[in-house]
Amino acid sequence: MTTTADSPTALDAFRAAEAPLSEIVSSYTEKDWAAPSPCEGWSARDVLAHVIDTEREYFAGHGAALPAPALDDPAAAWGTHAARVRELLADPAIADREFDGHFGRTTVGALFRAVYVFDVVAHRWDLARAAGRDERFTDSELDTLEHGVAAFGDALYSDGVCRPGVSAPDGADRQARLLAALGRAEA
Repeated sequence: MTTTADSPTALDAFRAAEAPLSEIVSSYTEKDWAAPSPCEGWSARDVLAHVIDTEREYFAGHGAALPAPALDDPAAAWGTHAARVRELLADPAIADREFDGHFGRTTVGALFRAVYVFDVVAHRWDLARAAGRDERFTDSELDTLEHGVAAFGDALYSDGVCRPGVSAPDGADRQARLLAALGRAEA
C-alpha cells in the first residue's frame, strides 16, 4: 500500500473524501444527529464519533496525537478534527513514516489513504441516509470502495468493521452492489 506517481497522496485523497462529508455534517440539525443510521445501533452522532475516534487512534499509534473533540457540536468537532488531519497528512515526517502493518510494509499516509479514506466515503453515505437524504458516489469514490472491499477481503467483516454483505437486487448499479458488499441496502 504505497503511493505511486499516478495515485493521489493521502492528503489529496482525504481532501476529496472530507469535503462532501463536511458538506453533509454542516447541513445537519440537532435532530439529525440523534437519528438512527444504517449502522445498526448507531445514531448519526455515533457514526461521526466513530470516524473521528478511529482516525485519532490511528495517528496516536504513530506518535501524532489528536485532541479529543467535544461532540456536543458535531459539525465543529468534525471541522477541527479534519483540519488537524490535513495538517498531519501534509507533514512528510508523519505521512511518509514507514512501518510494518497488517498489509505489509507501508507508510502512515498510504495506510490512512487505503483504510481511513475508505471509511470517510462509506460513512458519508450512512450520515446522508440517517438524515433521510440520498447520496451518490462519484466514480472515483466507487473505485475507492471497490479497492477497499477487495483489499480487506474477509477482514472487512470482522467485529466492529462491517456487518456481512447482503444480496444486491437484480440489475443493481455499481453503487448498490458496493453498498450491499458493505452490508447496506439503498432501500
